[in-house]
Parts: sequence; structure tokens; C-alpha cells
Amino acid sequence: MSRIGNNPVVIPAGVTVEVNDNVVTVKGKLGELTQEFSAVSVKVEEGNVIVERSSEKKEEKAKHGLYRSLINNMIEGVSKGWTKSLELVGVGYRASHQGQRLDIALGFSHNIVIDVAPEVTVETVSDKGKNPIIKLTSHDKQLVGQIAAKIRGFRPPEPYKGKGVKFVGEELRRKAGKSA
Repeated sequence: MSRIGNNPVVIPAGVTVEVNDNVVTVKGKLGELTQEFSAVSVKVEEGNVIVERSSEKKEEKAKHGLYRSLINNMIEGVSKGWTKSLELVGVGYRASHQGQRLDIALGFSHNIVIDVAPEVTVETVSDKGKNPIIKLTSHDKQLVGQIAAKIRGFRPPEPYKGKGVKFVGEELRRKAGKSA
């Protein structure tokens, strides 16, 4: 029994959901997203999206909650949007942007330059005395998460001093240094 899959997804005002064949299309003020689905059926009834499965097969049970969560993320994305914030912890670590081009200095011999997808809005905050912060905002949760993970992968936080690129609010497991 899928507890997540059985919950209906409420469609807020200003968002339209269409189901054609095996494709769900969600349109809102921030954009439009599509998602293909299989092994389940999706219906729009009375301002709710309902995901149902026809049998108790393992594949259908596995995808029941998955597609409900994906549709919920799409609806929330086109109505409110998604934001990921990354913090650069370390001496000399800097970030700047011009349009969709993000320039990051992470202690390597050359700066890392990333061309961010046009659907994602990039913002860098560099206050004196504080760590630089990169904010990624979009209507597509998967795209924001993928770009944030790529940036974090250049210099993941290390466990001794905590230097590296980390998500804002992320708790790191710190290790004790070498005892003398």
C-alpha cells in the first residue's frame, strides 16, 4: 500500500493540468513542465490529480508513489518555484555571474566556468566577512538539484575543516584531527 500515492494532489489557482495518453503537462505562471508515466493511470477530478494503479504488481506499486511525487513537484514548481542555495566555505573561494555564466574560484589553478541552463536563474551573494553564496532558482526541481549537485561535486566539503561547497543548512559530520 502506497501512502504517498493514495493522497490526491491539489491543483492551486492559476495552474492547469492536462493528461494526454501517457504524458502529464502542467502549466503555471512560472513555466510549463511535462512528464511521461507508465504502469499507473492519472486522472484530473474536481481540482485534484489522482494517481491510481490497476493491480498489485511490483512495478505498479513502485511507480505509484513516484509519479504522484513527481506531479506534486511539478505543480509546486510552476506555482511557487524551487530554490537551492550553496555556500562556498574556504579562504579565497569566490563566485560571480554574468547572465547564465557562473564563474567559481575553488582553489584550483583555473576558475571553473559553468554555463547554466536558461530555465535556471543564477544569483551570487558576496558579503564582506561572510562566505559567498550561490542561489539557483527554477520551476524544475530536478534541473535545480542536478546543477547544484554538479557545482557541489567540484569541491565537496571535507570532514576535518569543513572546507568546500556545501548546501546552506547542511550539517556536516566532522572528524577529530590527529591527536598528538
